[in-house]
Amino acid sequence: MFSELESLIHRINNSNDYSITGSVSGVKGLLIKAKGLNLFASIGSICSLTLRSGESVEAEVVGFEENETLLLAYGDTTGIGIGCEILLNSIEQNVFPSMAWKGRVINCFAEPVDKKGDLQYGSMPYNIKAAPVKAHERMRVKDKLDMGVRAVNTFVTCCKGQRLGIFAGSGVGKSMLLSMFTKYAKTDIKVIGLIGERGREVQEFIEDYLGEEGLANAVIIVATSDESALARKRAAYLTLSVSEYFRDQGLDVITMMDSVTRFAMAQREIGLAVGEPSTTKGYTPSVFSELPKLLERAGMGNDEQGSITGLFSVLVEGDDTNEPVADAIRSILDGHIVLSREIAARNRFPAIDILKSISRMMPMCNTDAENQIVNTAKKHLALYDEMVDLIKIGAYKKGTDLETDLAIEHFGKIEEVLKQSPNESDNLEMSYEKLGSALARDEVEKISV
Repeated sequence: MFSELESLIHRINNSNDYSITGSVSGVKGLLIKAKGLNLFASIGSICSLTLRSGESVEAEVVGFEENETLLLAYGDTTGIGIGCEILLNSIEQNVFPSMAWKGRVINCFAEPVDKKGDLQYGSMPYNIKAAPVKAHERMRVKDKLDMGVRAVNTFVTCCKGQRLGIFAGSGVGKSMLLSMFTKYAKTDIKVIGLIGERGREVQEFIEDYLGEEGLANAVIIVATSDESALARKRAAYLTLSVSEYFRDQGLDVITMMDSVTRFAMAQREIGLAVGEPSTTKGYTPSVFSELPKLLERAGMGNDEQGSITGLFSVLVEGDDTNEPVADAIRSILDGHIVLSREIAARNRFPAIDILKSISRMMPMCNTDAENQIVNTAKKHLALYDEMVDLIKIGAYKKGTDLETDLAIEHFGKIEEVLKQSPNESDNLEMSYEKLGSALARDEVEKISV
């Protein structure tokens, strides 16, 4: 009760005792032009638009043109017209997270959408577009993180404060893999941003994939595909703001976002609306400047804070992992998990392509024995992949090459280790034990994790 009262007092003290209004002077596509606000508003200011029907809709200032303010609405603008009143609500975009948000589902304005009653707000404001921790103040990435998924624990080992991308086309299992991380990863709390998701899939993700067990230790921020580009973009920023709140409490946070590609698409839509030139595949320059501002907020905090481990899914167009947005995201992150449609087609889930996936933090986090096991298994997989066509048509004869014989012998065993049902989990120690058991005893040393 005290925290709610404290939050209310803070909001009252920071509210304006006067109102600033303007009016609609023009509408062009998604863009709304207003007069009377340009001396008071700034980029990112939130306004309320009163429609002809008397209803109001939130809008955000996205630019200025001579004496006019340019806005984009968060909702449907049907009924807007010249002269409609615009009220300037706030100059800064702040939210007030609290520990009571665990287990809740909220929208881009930090309002509850889960029918569990009112949301309890904290007293400390967190800016939606906060700057990342300064590079020289961050602690270094260290300590392996148990993700509960064998293929990731062994071949794409993740560390606290690391940022990994999950690259895949549609329908290859990104949401299922994220749900496994949510349920099984050993961390203090998970913050999940569902950005541009199909409305149908939100409840499925929460009820079927997560369940009460996964939701209890998570905060979910939702902006579905039918919501405006501004709402989708804001939800992505809110996901990181909520993560930063829990990090500042000294907690280790896993932040999952599905997907960063839809954030980029939302920024492209906004950029084109305000007149930015389009570049490769229609993406505007602001897309490539906003991506690092979002992704760099994940990572280690300073010596008084916890960490934010980022898992960002990337929806690649036509399964092309080298398309512009995917390539830009991969260059920012500390590794990537690639999901393969071909592997999914042969019913091996999670459909992680081990040979195309990499964790840049993995070598320095692993022991020599662990690296030896992983490198041996990768050598078998790579050689089998190179010879698979000859093996399938029977052109390769056993005994021709010892290393190829070993690759054929161990391929099926390694595949069994990589296969894992959504209701199954293994810790780091068990993951390495199973991978070691799949290899010949004289190839690797017995390990102790």
